Amino acid sequence: MNTPTANSDSPSALMTPAEWQARLDLAACYRLVAHHGWTDLIYTHISLRVPGTDHYLINPFGWSFDEITASSLVKIDSDGQKVGDSPHDVHRAGFVIHSAIHTARDDAHCVLHLHTRAGMAISMLKCGLLPLSQHAMMFHGKVAYHESEGLAVQLDERQRLASDLGDKMVMILRNHGTLVVGYTVAEAFSSMWHLEKACQAQLDAMACGQELNFPPDGVAEQISRLGFNKAALREYPQGRSPLGWKEWPAMLRLADKVSPGYAV
Repeated sequence: MNTPTANSDSPSALMTPAEWQARLDLAACYRLVAHHGWTDLIYTHISLRVPGTDHYLINPFGWSFDEITASSLVKIDSDGQKVGDSPHDVHRAGFVIHSAIHTARDDAHCVLHLHTRAGMAISMLKCGLLPLSQHAMMFHGKVAYHESEGLAVQLDERQRLASDLGDKMVMILRNHGTLVVGYTVAEAFSSMWHLEKACQAQLDAMACGQELNFPPDGVAEQISRLGFNKAALREYPQGRSPLGWKEWPAMLRLADKVSPGYAV
């Protein structure tokens, strides 16, 4: 996969191997989001905690997702202050939303927030995400909701964002978009993939104007429960779903093929 050899002139020589690997994964995730058409110009964000620190990486404001590279990612602290000498700025709303989750949740290493057409549409429906498709049923009992407070630029909203998310892995930001948290980039990306599919399928079904068919009692619970792979859970916190652990290597190969150049 796209992992250049480090040398004294390489950005990777200026940081720990763990941070450089985190940057590679996050940059690849940005490129994959762009490839799948989930972007909103230069807005929305994906952040990742730098292993072993209280700092996290986020996109430089003004860059499109298909331009993001490992070295261009900005490292900031929980107060939004840059760590290091990056010349790039960070979007205020991105800092407010992502710092709220990273600070409140030790297991929220990766936070992925989008404004996709399907995600925004579901956020506008009072019913929210319904357990209609298997993709949606994976999240049964795991979806939180946060009411719109306008543009997320006020620091006091962070407490409410964290409180509304609680211990859930997915949050619908009403009249705004979607947000997922992951123990890894792989988990966050996979969760967003399934969430986006669930939103699209629900909207398509509702657009038919026919009565919706809900699964029999217990089916959604069973699908949600079987999303947990007990073998893979050995390396995850108790009760966490290791979504993406199998798919991520394939996604990295896809990123290398469709959007090379991120690993610099």
